[in-house]
Amino acid sequence: MNTLPRLDVPTIAIARSSQRFPVRRIYCVGLNYADHAREMGKDPQRHPPFFFGKPADAVVGSGAHLPYPPQTADLHHEVELVVALRQGGSNIPAADAASLIFGYAVGIDLTRRDLQAEAKKAGRPWDMGKGFDHSAPIGALATGVPPAAGAISLTVDGKVRQRGDLQDMIWSVAEIIAALSTYIEVAAGDLIFTGTPSGVGPIQRGETVRGIIAGVEPVEVSFEP
Repeated sequence: MNTLPRLDVPTIAIARSSQRFPVRRIYCVGLNYADHAREMGKDPQRHPPFFFGKPADAVVGSGAHLPYPPQTADLHHEVELVVALRQGGSNIPAADAASLIFGYAVGIDLTRRDLQAEAKKAGRPWDMGKGFDHSAPIGALATGVPPAAGAISLTVDGKVRQRGDLQDMIWSVAEIIAALSTYIEVAAGDLIFTGTPSGVGPIQRGETVRGIIAGVEPVEVSFEP
């Protein structure tokens, strides 16, 4: 007799709590820092934001020792502010967006850049470049609304690769939530990666990557040799 599989809801840690935040969906906004847009060869003007997704079970907690992803020779790091929603809705005014936020954390949008580039060139979806196993390391959530300004950085084996400030985002957190809610109904348990500053680059086997945002617990993962 066939038996139905038992599936666990992915969760992430909450700072200073034994409880964990359940993850429904993961959305990511692209090119939300002007300096990163320029380094990717794009126009940094304030065009409407665009979104892509990762599977909920792509989340991994800080301290994880990860296998190096298959099918890539160019794995990249992108440090980002991540926002977690406690409730949702559709067509949400930006002025009301803060009331939906449960908390925030620092995350790393891992990207198989070579697969993403091939997909872009062929006019195909980015899914295998962005939404692979373990592609969303996230630190513990701080509860409340994230600050509008503050240092954000990433190191690889202790050397700074990315450095920026949250105030340099083209679209604010509230504007991102409002824009996303015009495409889909956002809901409790949703995570939103809000974009990365310049300095994205490759991760080699055996290296340790650490993402830092002022005021929240860092996220650190290492990769198998």
